[in-house]
Amino acid sequence: MRIVIRTDSSAEIGTGHVMRCLALAEALRGRDAEVIFISRDLPGNVCAAIESRGFEVYRLPSDDNDACDGLKGYARWLTVAEEIDAAQTTSVIESHAATPDWLIVDHYALGRAWERKLRGRTAHIMVVDDLADREHDCDVLLDQNLYENYEHRYDGLVPSGCIVLAGPQFAMLREEFAKARAGLRTRDGAVRRVFVFFGGSDLTGETEKAIATARQLNRPDIHFDVVAGKANERSEQIRELCERSDNLTFHMNIANMAELMSRADLSLGAGGTTTWERCCLGLPSLTVAVADNQVEVARLSDSIGFGRYLGRTRQVTPEQMVTELQHLISHPTLLAKMSRVAMFLVDGRGTGRVVERLTSQKARAMT
Repeated sequence: MRIVIRTDSSAEIGTGHVMRCLALAEALRGRDAEVIFISRDLPGNVCAAIESRGFEVYRLPSDDNDACDGLKGYARWLTVAEEIDAAQTTSVIESHAATPDWLIVDHYALGRAWERKLRGRTAHIMVVDDLADREHDCDVLLDQNLYENYEHRYDGLVPSGCIVLAGPQFAMLREEFAKARAGLRTRDGAVRRVFVFFGGSDLTGETEKAIATARQLNRPDIHFDVVAGKANERSEQIRELCERSDNLTFHMNIANMAELMSRADLSLGAGGTTTWERCCLGLPSLTVAVADNQVEVARLSDSIGFGRYLGRTRQVTPEQMVTELQHLISHPTLLAKMSRVAMFLVDGRGTGRVVERLTSQKARAMT
């Protein structure tokens, strides 16, 4: 089976789209699939990280001139018009002799018009989305997030025969998380370590807020593991801040994320794709929404009881973080319950479920 994945990363986009696609790519490779990536060469991209996992990456050129001035919203992420991206993607696919069995696209700037232009270049199309704000022409749509009425978010946005995989039971996590879950200790609610990670780029500076929080908390007995992603342009400043305190350890672009999460008792983080990694390992979180599409998931995490939503980035202060941390530290029974709820939502086998759907769909098409 041959797979083409079209997704991007950058300082503005972050790394979440690529990381979940990498989890799927590695699982598909484990089923003897050939997987290649097509990604635009944007500032702060993690194409090298994809290649380090043994995947071929075709880089589309970044248009840094006036061509993107007329683009609005997520369309600016492409730096080119949607039809140009479709033509460039088509060119890469046509450079290979074999037609791909699946074209998988994970990009907020691409929708039905793009997918229709690629229809004749692939046997099937799968879309990974979180927004439910545009129409798609695809055979499978995956939205791994938890929303109210999430089973019907894409009604009217996808073709009648499209298979919709909705909810965190389909969360695409790397194998390391399933392995870490298998050996996970039972959390008793005591807080000894706090895991801090606000995404691959953290454009809003939440990591520095968390460091200020750790200092104001003034609990030298509680250790903070502070992680900066590859696209974080302030990583050296963050390193220097961590080195000023004995109970803060700085980690840069690590490969053992699951291990650090497993050791932690509580997390400070954003409301993106890492939400489901934390859930898989039963790690309660104080969550800041750093983008509009994170707000509803973060609010539901609070109402369901596997996290505490602090608010949008501009509303959250270190003082608020300290108050919430103190509250949870003093209520170990509540933290232990939050851990159990989180683990119930995500079992770490979502990637395998997606792979089964893709392989079974291909098998049906061949009969």
